[in-house]
Amino acid sequence: MDLKLKDKVIIVTGGARGIGKGIVQVLANEGAIVAIVSRTETENLKTLGEVEAAGGTGFQVVAELSNPEASKAAVEAVVARYGRIDGLVNNAGENDGVGLQSGNYNKFMQSLHKNLVHYYMMAHHALPYLIESQGSIVNITSKTAETGQGGTSAYAASNGGRNALTREWAVELLPHNIRVNAVVVAECYTPLYERWIQTLGNPEEKLKEITSKIPLGNRMTTTEELGNAVAFLLSPVSSHTTGQLIYVDGGYVHLDRAIS
Repeated sequence: MDLKLKDKVIIVTGGARGIGKGIVQVLANEGAIVAIVSRTETENLKTLGEVEAAGGTGFQVVAELSNPEASKAAVEAVVARYGRIDGLVNNAGENDGVGLQSGNYNKFMQSLHKNLVHYYMMAHHALPYLIESQGSIVNITSKTAETGQGGTSAYAASNGGRNALTREWAVELLPHNIRVNAVVVAECYTPLYERWIQTLGNPEEKLKEITSKIPLGNRMTTTEELGNAVAFLLSPVSSHTTGQLIYVDGGYVHLDRAIS
């Protein structure tokens, strides 16, 4: 199926590694021009080099998105290079373990800036160009907003906000024919996930326990599978889909895990 993404300029925040990198690679394979916005230049350049080596086209912008001013600068850099924006994937962030007992006001607010505020700021600054192109927005969110996890108050709140903004923007942007959807992630093995699992006393045992509770195949979702869902939601092929939270999770959230 032709997703009609060839030469579309699509920003992917946190696109240098993990889930973001998987999204970037899928979009580049579909012929999109990927704009990687991430905070580490070496990682940006590495991923961009891999995209170009595979025949894709892209651009990278170094931005610390926890700084509200960085979103504006990132959008301006992409527009200065290509003159347009056809899609935005808000993805950057991490589960930083700011809990109710372990956190405080400063940590909580810092986490919101790291995980939620830049979703709004990126969309706000990209909006004039998305209106012009009648583009699409996809927000990457986490199961923690719905299932809870414990010890992650700020991250759970951020993802609840991401879900709410997805539906709010879908309504607000109807007059502009801009579709807004979210892909909800449950368990996907990334460098951040690896770092977290290694902090546990029995990482291998814990990993087996987690994967055993994923109904479809007792395995984690791949970054490519998440990228495929994102590409479809950005594509005009999904032209009547908006305001949806799409769970790409092997049935983790909604299926009875006892059946696996």
